[in-house]
Amino acid sequence: MGAITAAITGIGGYVPDYILTNKELESMVDTNDEWIRSRTGIEERRILKGEGKGTSFMAVEAVKNLLAKTNTNPEEIDLLICATTTPDHVVPDTGSTIADKAGLKNAFAFSLNAACSGFIFALTTGAKFVESGSHKKVIIVGADKMSSIIDYEDRATCIIFGDGAGAVLLEPNTEGYGVRDSLLKNDGAGIVNLNIKAGGSAYPTTADTLMNREHFVYQNGKPVFKAAVSGMSNTVETVMKRNNLSVDDVNWVVPHQANKRIIEAVARMSNFPMEKVLVNIQKYGNTTAGTIPLCLWDFEDQLKKGDNIILTAFGGGYTWGSVYVKWGV
Repeated sequence: MGAITAAITGIGGYVPDYILTNKELESMVDTNDEWIRSRTGIEERRILKGEGKGTSFMAVEAVKNLLAKTNTNPEEIDLLICATTTPDHVVPDTGSTIADKAGLKNAFAFSLNAACSGFIFALTTGAKFVESGSHKKVIIVGADKMSSIIDYEDRATCIIFGDGAGAVLLEPNTEGYGVRDSLLKNDGAGIVNLNIKAGGSAYPTTADTLMNREHFVYQNGKPVFKAAVSGMSNTVETVMKRNNLSVDDVNWVVPHQANKRIIEAVARMSNFPMEKVLVNIQKYGNTTAGTIPLCLWDFEDQLKKGDNIILTAFGGGYTWGSVYVKWGV
């Protein structure tokens, strides 16, 4: 019997019904469809509407979709980890809310925040619980309601982000399927180029922070672009090298859907043809922690058992990394 690995045995997803098109954005800020498409590759994004609906609403729908597709009883789940930058509340934890609303009565749950890298950080964390033998069924959720922290008067950011959620089920495997390796990185100096200034304990909410619009995402595009391309391509190459994988050995690369030009630059620097790179940014925009699981959900029919897949992401913090997965569905 081989060592225990954490295999992905199912994938679920959810995106809101409301579609925010580039054409609609033209009426909101000084931009146009051609400019957005040429610089980001985005054609539309989904926005969660409805009073009181937060990130957990989408996450619960993704989890229910996952449970139904895998014919899994909610009470069988041991653990749920939610990766999000947009929790429902400061307290209680959004992971606990998701577990409660999805009927995961026997699971403990928590959230982590690694911005756009959140899903791969959570996936790696959840895999360790499975590998240890302590947990048999673990759900990893990547979900964000980015519309709640975006300034729709700032054309540099409002064109990029959307809302959505994806979830995967991890189970023990002794045949080599699942999470095989990961390399995760941080550089806290990146805060100057990608941040939300106010709302935390360092800069609590005041009348002034609200007036100054300091509760929205700020991004300095050029240095973030450069760091994202470098960080993702370097970790992709390192993970491949230490697992003796060539470009021919890898079936798919699933990058964080931040910007199509970033995706193309990472593929070029890592010598991957775009035919092997999964891209759905045109439909959903950047859903932060939701992009990678939503990409797996969208392209599930093309993924075959035994496929070698590289997941890679970059986010605020800075956070970045890559994960090598042998597909187990």
